[in-house]
Amino acid sequence: MTAPAEPTDAVYDFVGIGLGPFNLGLACLTEPITELTGVFLESKPGFEWHAGMFLDGAHLQTPFLSDLVTLADPTSPYSFLNYLKERGRLYPFYIRENFYPLRVEYDAYCRWAAARLSSIRFGTTVTEVTYEDGTELYGVRTHTGATYRARHLVLGTGTPPYVPEACRGLPGDAIHNSRYLDHRAELRRKKSITIVGSGQSAAEIYHDLLSEIDVHGYRLNWVTRSPRFFPLEYTKLTLEMTSPEYVDYYHALPEATRYRLTEAHKGLFKGIDGDLIDAIFDLLYQKSLAGPVPTRLLTNSSLREAAHSDGAYTLTFRQEEQEKDFELRSEGLILATGYRYTEPAFLRPVRHRLRHDSHGNFDVARNYAVDVTGRGVFLQNAAVHTHSVTSPDLGMGAYRNSCIIRELLGREYYPVEKSIAFQEFAV
Repeated sequence: MTAPAEPTDAVYDFVGIGLGPFNLGLACLTEPITELTGVFLESKPGFEWHAGMFLDGAHLQTPFLSDLVTLADPTSPYSFLNYLKERGRLYPFYIRENFYPLRVEYDAYCRWAAARLSSIRFGTTVTEVTYEDGTELYGVRTHTGATYRARHLVLGTGTPPYVPEACRGLPGDAIHNSRYLDHRAELRRKKSITIVGSGQSAAEIYHDLLSEIDVHGYRLNWVTRSPRFFPLEYTKLTLEMTSPEYVDYYHALPEATRYRLTEAHKGLFKGIDGDLIDAIFDLLYQKSLAGPVPTRLLTNSSLREAAHSDGAYTLTFRQEEQEKDFELRSEGLILATGYRYTEPAFLRPVRHRLRHDSHGNFDVARNYAVDVTGRGVFLQNAAVHTHSVTSPDLGMGAYRNSCIIRELLGREYYPVEKSIAFQEFAV
């Protein structure tokens, strides 16, 4: 794929806005396609993927085949295996006999791929998107005043950290888990720390802090509104739900049914690695040999109110099953409350051209388009309500990009799988 170094009067086939793993995968897969011209705009100065959670030993929850390109093009030079070969690490990875790359390793791989691409413009913030009816082109204006014109857009701005309503505007030094490593040393100096949330990130932070609880002498709380510390469901027939057939089935369901299933399916992609749950219990057991461990694990508890005074937080929770309120006081507060998609403000001038459902979210077509033409603006991720657990799944990124490339070209460039599951989802 060719792209000029700076915007000119040329018209691009597409502009990708934002550069997480999914749009980076699209950049890799479109690079060799000479019939397509495109550019990717990213506000950050370089590629960055959850750097605040690069804990020792933390790994992906999907195998290395879920890299940027392999499931679309196993021969691509941008594969994870090629990255390992170029870095002289292919044999150590082979001897390790573990399909799951370390998180820091995956980030390094993505930065390696980004550095090899000609289509990426880092340090470029999109400020406004407009549409020209006469030319049927989108204009993507940046903070420099430059405008990129294109026939299509691919939105890949990702899902920003979510802060619960009770904690918005809260004074003090509370952090979202996405910034944990930057503040870990400071947190360890506090007398008490509370983690709010469930899921893999909360569990990793709890295990990390628990491992040195006796060294630093803090009290440690982990509170979740979930009824239990549930494991990620990772059995093979369940994994078939990350398949084209299941997307077909799920997308065709009534909107109300899809939203109900979105809540029911959280354990399929927001649970905790089972080995980590066991490791936490084993560590608690080990620490308890010397006496009671100054920690509390509380489930079924929703955060209702939060206040900060005298260097500590007063957190009010509701135990949902008992219907009782209780308070915790804590010097440190970590919000492991996940990520939620927010429609970018730069889309306001073209919002009338974008489809929304009754909940106000994008009405994402089966081909991942969100505009009124069904072929002009495509969405990466942020579509659990229309495309199920496949939306955030790294392993389905190459599939989605193959579908988007098919729409951009008007023909299939990378083979798009139609049927891979043994089970039937519809009758």
